[in-house]
Amino acid sequence: MLHFLKDHPFAVEAFFEHSLVLTFALPKAQLENQIPECLELDTFQDQWAFVAIALVQTKHLRPKGIPKFLGNNFFLIGYRVFVRYHDSRGKRLRGLYILKSETNKKKMEFFGNIFTHYNYTTTDISQSVGNEQIKISSTKSDFGFTLNTANKEADLPVTSPFSNWKEARRFAGPLPFTFTYTPSSKKVLIIEGVRQFWKPQPVEVLDYRFSFLAQEKFEGHQLANAFMVSQIPYQWKKGRVEIWNQ
Repeated sequence: MLHFLKDHPFAVEAFFEHSLVLTFALPKAQLENQIPECLELDTFQDQWAFVAIALVQTKHLRPKGIPKFLGNNFFLIGYRVFVRYHDSRGKRLRGLYILKSETNKKKMEFFGNIFTHYNYTTTDISQSVGNEQIKISSTKSDFGFTLNTANKEADLPVTSPFSNWKEARRFAGPLPFTFTYTPSSKKVLIIEGVRQFWKPQPVEVLDYRFSFLAQEKFEGHQLANAFMVSQIPYQWKKGRVEIWNQ
């Protein structure tokens, strides 16, 4: 197989009908061995590290420049760690490292695994979106949660390490960059997202369960924040590759 195809060889654009991100805090020591050597954890108060679960309903996802009607509608789920990377230009980039990726359609799994390193698997998704609540669940992936979207003055979760929503917003996702790493070649792939009018709205989590977080390595996780954005155009630039020389 032509492995270079996995390096995001072209820009991609889509429309986010809604993007929901639930972020969980853990002591940083628990996540240090979950990321590659080229990255460092993006922490809060040098104590907390974070795993985000992003659930996105996309519309017209397609290579940039292709007409909208040729795009596809997919539900995407990403399990990610907040990280930092010092690139070859001397810049310190904030971004995300992918732990797991899921989608609701085999077509996205097939093409996603040709053109990315995200290792997509297909799962079932059930959604109920109302004026005051959003419920999303999956039998195969064993998760479910309910959000209250009517409360515009939602309080932070009682388990959050943040003292206010301004602090929490820094760990709301998605961040500008996503990173993948190939240890054998020390190749770092940097994918930059491009967004406009991005104003995440805090939402109240009424209940949740994620079997992914039940693993021993995530023991003691605490809900830190939850944000939602709706009706937003989004793009991913063509991937940029460099060699890590530390």
